[in-house]
Amino acid sequence: MNLTGKTLVVIGGAGLLGKQFVKTLINADANVVVADYNIEAAAEVCNALISEGVKSSTLMAVSVNIVDKESLQKLIEDSINRFGCISGVVNTAYPRNANYGKKFEDVEFKDFCENTNLNLGGYFLTSQVFAEHFSKGLGGDIINISSIYGVIAPKFEIYDNTPMTMPVEYAVIKSGLIHLGQYIAKYYRGKNVRINTVSPGGIFDNQHESFVSQYNKHCNSVGMLSPEDIANVVGFIFSGTSHGISGQNIVVDDGFTL
Repeated sequence: MNLTGKTLVVIGGAGLLGKQFVKTLINADANVVVADYNIEAAAEVCNALISEGVKSSTLMAVSVNIVDKESLQKLIEDSINRFGCISGVVNTAYPRNANYGKKFEDVEFKDFCENTNLNLGGYFLTSQVFAEHFSKGLGGDIINISSIYGVIAPKFEIYDNTPMTMPVEYAVIKSGLIHLGQYIAKYYRGKNVRINTVSPGGIFDNQHESFVSQYNKHCNSVGMLSPEDIANVVGFIFSGTSHGISGQNIVVDDGFTL
């Protein structure tokens, strides 16, 4: 994986997946813009990598709000001012309100609308702004992070005897992201704008032991994934070896959806 000469933007760069995306892309010799709603957290990601020996000239922390067009345009402007151009963007932001994650029967309509607007709406706006930028210049890659629950119905049984659930908003948002990617890929055909979606399986993050055990029974040999598993796919898509992949949804789930 060689990303030398590329400048890549990681939105949600201070999150569980985002931090690993940044590290993987930096290790492949890209310049990386760590964009997050929380600028202090984004700066911490950069400082931690610099303390490990990464050159400060290859990193930049930027604040971004994905439901604010001016904020996204400023992100592009700041990135270009620092690195000269942008080769691609991956969005793994996860905005939601305080009532997100309730059981289906307890979800209030206003919360459903707000959460789908924050997340799916934010991904739409981000994709729109970057697609327009890329189409008017040298082109570029857009990667949106969806989920296996954008592909299949939830396996509710794996949440039995745990305090966890699979939010209805999540299913709607993640399935919408997959079709959004297909729409944009076809809309910008011939304009050197490439967009793909990555749909990860469950990422291990010290979840309830019963949940992890029940989840892993549906997998092949890996079970719940690590952030590195997804970051390697993101890096591959950004690399030149993936040039024939466009408008696709790439499922990384160790067979969970089978």
